[in-house]
Amino acid sequence: MPKKVGKHADMGRETQAQCKRAKVEAACSPSTMNFENPDSLFGSLISPIKQEVFFREYWEQKPLLIQRNDPLVAAYYQSLFQLSDLKELCNQGLYYGRDVNICRCMNGKKKVLNKEGKVNYMQLKKDFDQKKATIQFHQPQRFKEELWKIQEKLECYFGSLVGSNVYITPQGSQGLPPHYDDVEVFILQLEGEKHWRLYKPTVHLAREYNVESEDRIGNPTHEFILKPGDLLYFPRGTIHQADTPLGISYSTHVTISTYQNNSWGDFLLDTIPGLVFDTAKEDVMLRTSIPRQLLMQVDIADSTKKLSSLLRRLADRLENTKELRSSDMKKDFIMNRLPPCLGCDSDLLTPGGKLPRIDCKIRLQFRDHTVITVEPDQENAVSVMKPLSFMHFGGGSVRSELLLHCTGTKGWDSPLGFQTHGLRFPLSYFDALKQIWRSSTICVKDLSLASDEEKENLALSLWTEGLIKVL
Repeated sequence: MPKKVGKHADMGRETQAQCKRAKVEAACSPSTMNFENPDSLFGSLISPIKQEVFFREYWEQKPLLIQRNDPLVAAYYQSLFQLSDLKELCNQGLYYGRDVNICRCMNGKKKVLNKEGKVNYMQLKKDFDQKKATIQFHQPQRFKEELWKIQEKLECYFGSLVGSNVYITPQGSQGLPPHYDDVEVFILQLEGEKHWRLYKPTVHLAREYNVESEDRIGNPTHEFILKPGDLLYFPRGTIHQADTPLGISYSTHVTISTYQNNSWGDFLLDTIPGLVFDTAKEDVMLRTSIPRQLLMQVDIADSTKKLSSLLRRLADRLENTKELRSSDMKKDFIMNRLPPCLGCDSDLLTPGGKLPRIDCKIRLQFRDHTVITVEPDQENAVSVMKPLSFMHFGGGSVRSELLLHCTGTKGWDSPLGFQTHGLRFPLSYFDALKQIWRSSTICVKDLSLASDEEKENLALSLWTEGLIKVL
């Protein structure tokens, strides 16, 4: 149950030595995020902790609390989302379940108080004020461009999908019971204060969400109050619970999460089928039959020895493999990641300036949103995927994804409601496309193609679709 704020304040001072954290002086705190590139964005998110320190000492290992006590950072965080935003958002048309969950933790269990259909603001406010319910707002980046910018840059930085939820909890209340998640978590405190308790994981680097009972988790390893401008990180599997103390009218924080199903185990499951497919073309041992009735046997000791031998052959081939073919992970990332947040720079998506000629230097646009891959069933073609349509999504204009993707000409159905289509080239263009992707700038005449005509045609095709800029 929530406790009084005074006791929390005393407790927070007593556990400062126990909780690994960095205190940021106002003089060195940024007023806003640095959006120059993905690296600078993440650096500003965890400032003053250096990135190399973060990944060496905290990432997947232990929580990090950054207490900033900086009014400029607090004001910026507050601009990301506020309780007062809900009235206007409800007028745009929100739905229970899809956009908003109303819940409260009672007797160690989550109680969902959702109604049916469209969210009515007055009913939402009544549940918040009278029932002390937490408002969980899904995917706020659909409505808040600044969050879109942050998450898009973090997806480029991690090479993994990044999600977010906003939690607004009234005083003396708790929304969720103790639980752990299957994602790396960054908490940004936006409004009010939140009392957090973290516990030792029962499942290290968990692969699924799970609720834990109070009698199983023991005493907290960390306990503190988050205030506006503060940031908290903890690894997947970290058991946690949080409440808004009495005396604080409400708390608003945004949870930014990443690295769901993004482990080495997931990558092996994704890439090994392609490796086996390619190896079996050249290694007759992988094409020999399995023993008769193997699928019906209980004792398979002899077969496991054979399988171990084949796996060693695959490992030997892997050491000499230059490229691994991702099947589902890369496709899932490409199809579901956020498109570039261009703001007023929408002209970047249309061709402009002089035409690319053989002596021109060119530069790839949106490199962070460019992925090159070849799928096993598309060995004779390379495609440049480029949908550039606008669409209305979640209260704002959203650019569809920009992709350099080596695959067939069929479009992928996107969850945002559009299809991704591609320009098709011979596979002999693959090395030239990689050159463009890897270089900050490159001269058209230096592309790895047989003739000047092919080089100009490739550059012209990419320029026409807004994928390169002529310098």
